[in-house]
Amino acid sequence: MLQTVLIVPGLGNSGPDHWQTWLEGQCPEARRVRNIDWGSPVLARWATEVRREVDEAAGVVWLVAHSYGCLASVVAAADRPERVAGLLLVAPPDPQRFTAFGLRDGRDMPGHGGLGEWIPATPIGVPSLVVASRDDPWASFDCTAHWADCWGSLLIDAGQAGHINVDSGHGPWPAGLALLHGLRESYTGLPLGCIDEDKLSHRGKRGALARLRHRTRFSWEAFTHLPG
Repeated sequence: MLQTVLIVPGLGNSGPDHWQTWLEGQCPEARRVRNIDWGSPVLARWATEVRREVDEAAGVVWLVAHSYGCLASVVAAADRPERVAGLLLVAPPDPQRFTAFGLRDGRDMPGHGGLGEWIPATPIGVPSLVVASRDDPWASFDCTAHWADCWGSLLIDAGQAGHINVDSGHGPWPAGLALLHGLRESYTGLPLGCIDEDKLSHRGKRGALARLRHRTRFSWEAFTHLPG
């Protein structure tokens, strides 16, 4: 059976020493998501590219995401449960750290908060693992546990592991590869999600990505019409 492992890095892309790059080299069927501006965390654009890659991939897709890439992967997978076989989500950041246009800072528009209300808060519909660190600077452990529960994911406690990146010593990461192998071995080959074309079209119009795009457009229009 055809399968694709889609690597979805976080901000800045994953460099040559990052565990995602190492894992990509360990899996012949792995490839990295393309056409993302790695320095511009606009979630609607990232999730659009992840979903496009899922649609174009050979066979079922396993998403292996890190940091901000986890948020894009969850949005995309929520719209494509019939194409995504499972997700390995490592160190997802707190969505409230971001607006529709990027990192929150002192220049945020009044009344426009974080992305928390626009991230799917119900089970994704496919098997998923969330790996959380106890001292991740991008999210508290309790915050990550909350989102794992929302998504119906199994939470893996990584202990004091920082952001689970190169800075925290996660270059080659056999434990992460083992988690992916375990997730894939649990796959039964049964049909995933719903394959009814009418329901697919309905989800496309009213799915997680469509709602996120609408919110992003609305926020941009409100921003450009603020008095000077």
